[in-house]
Amino acid sequence: MKLGKFNQGEVIKRTDFGVYLNIDNEEVLLPLKYVPNGTEIGDELKVFIYKDSQERNIATTLSPKAKVGDFAHLEVKDVNRVGAFLDWGLEKDLFVPFAEQEGKMKEGNSYVVRVFLDQQTERITASQRLDKFIEQEQVDISEGDQVELLIYRFTDLGVKVIINNKYYGLIYNNDLYRELEVGQEITGYIKKVRDDNKIDASLRKIGYGRIEDAKEKILNQLVTEEGFLPLHDKSSPQAIKDRLEMSKGSFKKAIGGLYKEKIIDITKEGIKLKK
Repeated sequence: MKLGKFNQGEVIKRTDFGVYLNIDNEEVLLPLKYVPNGTEIGDELKVFIYKDSQERNIATTLSPKAKVGDFAHLEVKDVNRVGAFLDWGLEKDLFVPFAEQEGKMKEGNSYVVRVFLDQQTERITASQRLDKFIEQEQVDISEGDQVELLIYRFTDLGVKVIINNKYYGLIYNNDLYRELEVGQEITGYIKKVRDDNKIDASLRKIGYGRIEDAKEKILNQLVTEEGFLPLHDKSSPQAIKDRLEMSKGSFKKAIGGLYKEKIIDITKEGIKLKK
């Protein structure tokens, strides 16, 4: 049985307060309020396994905001003398001991944490001390790869991100063309993997793919705005960023390509979709 993750279980017994599932030869209760209508003995159900307030294994058909092995941005519901408790979408809140906090967590604030299984207590726990969960020796991604990014924190150089739930990366300030928030999950791209395994990430595709994306975005915007955009190669970088969330360099290459393909006209007032 995988505690803190989803499991498949066979319904083997029904009671007044729920059904019991056989998961790896262990009986686990799925409370009545989570039992799907029409469930019969012998049915297979996909359930999430965690521990109830008595530390017994319990099943639910709810999907938590994070499972064991995930990084997530979660809100503190309560703080007491033993630690903090996070809202992760289940009845029993997720525990963060003081030893796993970078600074004392505050009720109502949200933090990026790692969900893990404490091997000593067999308790699903969360930690703010992310470094020990990040892979820093072996990097199995390459320049140009599409990846999933979790916005972790803002620095003087840019935005620190967690890549594919596994690595740290950095999006430099000069690569930021839209507003981001801590905890936001977005698609990004690998710009560079350095010799020391530090990773530069980007919000845009690398090379030719980036220009094709820019062309598509410009065309979509032209269609939305009835065939005209008051932007051209003399427009300020800020005006282009505000309107299209791309750099002036990408914009100029994209409209140059669209012009050569005879899809748009470029005028002193802006760019216009050909009829």
